Amino acid sequence: MGNSKNLHQPFEIVFKNITDSLTTEVGNNFFELLYVLSGTGVQIINENKLSFQPGHLFLITPEDSHSLEISSPSAVFILRFNNIYIKNSPFSSNSIYKLEYILQHANHMPGCILKKQTDKNLVRPIVEALLHEYNNNHLYNTELVQLLINTLIVLIARNISEFFPQTITKQSDNKSHAMLEYIQNNIYQPENLSVSIMSKEFGISERYLGRYFKNQTNETLQDYISKYRIKLVENRLLYSDFRVGEIAMELGFNDESHLNKIFKKHNGTSPSNFRKTAKQRSTSAEALSN
Repeated sequence: MGNSKNLHQPFEIVFKNITDSLTTEVGNNFFELLYVLSGTGVQIINENKLSFQPGHLFLITPEDSHSLEISSPSAVFILRFNNIYIKNSPFSSNSIYKLEYILQHANHMPGCILKKQTDKNLVRPIVEALLHEYNNNHLYNTELVQLLINTLIVLIARNISEFFPQTITKQSDNKSHAMLEYIQNNIYQPENLSVSIMSKEFGISERYLGRYFKNQTNETLQDYISKYRIKLVENRLLYSDFRVGEIAMELGFNDESHLNKIFKKHNGTSPSNFRKTAKQRSTSAEALSN
């Protein structure tokens, strides 16, 4: 592993033609958005392997270990930005806080982060406009580039925010933020998410823990854990080749039938049908765009 890198400016835009593997080191002080313009291969992020194709957008956080294995020559757009850029953006203080929180806690979601088809349709023209403006010295070039970057970041935050309670704000108790981070860090070890373990971890009585969490997030503790796990399952179904049984094992379900039962309760369909339907929609959308 090489040395980590620093970003000495608020943002940087890079275009790369890749024929060999591309690796991002752990410990960088910036975020990277990587958009696949052309080519295919495999993304390896924190030991998760997921195939990529044109139109996929990845968010790489400073905590991530990331590489691309190239199957066919690939062209990628990379936007690097740091917290300084977010803090100096024209958003409200509460919006800046939410953006920082979402981006800092996004490292459990490998694969393409665009969940909404309407957002997928928006991203490519934004990326193409950014590349054009960044490489040409037109009038108001800097202002337009920053507007496009802000739009891209907001689209990403909107897609990632489905994993987080909507009521978390800058005014929420620090302990509730720590609890959310603890849940995300332990989502693969469900034994650590019991009320008895968490009450000891945070110094809150077992009787009061659930009420405290709901007061802070407007969502019960068990509902949040369950929804978060299901979102991760959906992510694996959409952007990995893992079998349902492998996903069940990774995310701490008792077995495949347990995952099927919980997933169907949330989505009204089985994991296999969810994956099949998503692939059919993706194929239809690609056919319409060609």
